Amino acid sequence: MSPEITSLLIFLAIGLVAGWLASLILGGGGLLRNLIVGVIGAFVGGWLLGVANITLPIGNALLSQIITATIGAIVVILVARVVVK
Repeated sequence: MSPEITSLLIFLAIGLVAGWLASLILGGGGLLRNLIVGVIGAFVGGWLLGVANITLPIGNALLSQIITATIGAIVVILVARVVVK
């Protein structure tokens, strides 16, 4: 398997886990919704933490990415709920 495909699969897995964690915290869910929210959340979380100049003090890069994506997914869900109402 090429490195690009491996990286994409890891990114999607991180997004899926982050979306699932966000759905546990805020409710809602579904596999596809969790994946979409998690992937978008990965970008949003990375941007938000970058803008706020926050570096998570976690030694494990994968865990740090999952937490960052989960933070972003929570923000995405909250913003979507505000926009829909």
